[in-house]
Amino acid sequence: MLLDGKSMVVTGGNSGIGEAIVLAAAAEGANMVIDYVAHPEEVATLISRIESAGGHAVGVQADVSKVADLHTMIDKAVQTYGRLDVLVNNAGVETRTSLMDTTEADFDKVIAINLKSAFFGTQLAAKQFLAQGSGGLVLNISSVHEDWPMPGNIAYCVSKGGTRMLTRTAGVELGPHNIRVVNIAPGAVNTPINTSTENDPAKLKSLDAAIPLGRMALPGEIADVVVFLASGKAGYMTATTVVIDGGIMQGSVGL
Repeated sequence: MLLDGKSMVVTGGNSGIGEAIVLAAAAEGANMVIDYVAHPEEVATLISRIESAGGHAVGVQADVSKVADLHTMIDKAVQTYGRLDVLVNNAGVETRTSLMDTTEADFDKVIAINLKSAFFGTQLAAKQFLAQGSGGLVLNISSVHEDWPMPGNIAYCVSKGGTRMLTRTAGVELGPHNIRVVNIAPGAVNTPINTSTENDPAKLKSLDAAIPLGRMALPGEIADVVVFLASGKAGYMTATTVVIDGGIMQGSVGL
């Protein structure tokens, strides 16, 4: 198994991409900590699925926008499994508002959940890795919009642009300690955040036409890359972004 015995925390791990990551990592032998803020029943279902397949998982209710809750989350992994090997900063939100329409509350919420949580999550994970003395990995689930403007969703783009620079700088700072930091930047993914597009045939057709591979990604396709990056097969990768977008950023040049 690629992740046998590794202790892994996934924020926002009870739905969408996070859920897919939890299931894929557990299937490869990782011991999972599933962070959530709501819907504990979904976490219970995930844990049951993992344990019935012979894996190990626990849930932790933690609001990632609060540093104290991030401490609780990291502590849960250490208390349960004795160590932390991988943190996946996956939790994220968006407002889909323009520069002129975004309120202070909108901006603060997006930045707190998408960027602040990744920053302090990386900090706390790195401190734990240093205490253990054996390195570790932080994976940030970013977006193609860390680099590709999306008018009408500006706070989200700002948060993901910040995540890109967090990854690059933290990766350089922490590299001498064998701590890696890597971004994963999906394009459009078939998750609840894109339900409105899926339910609008005209929007869905337009989106699919803009993607060279002709469709949105499946959550499991993102999760498979997470597993690869968390395995020993990607040990020389840090301070960079892996883009998984079906070619949309390149295909859009001619649109």
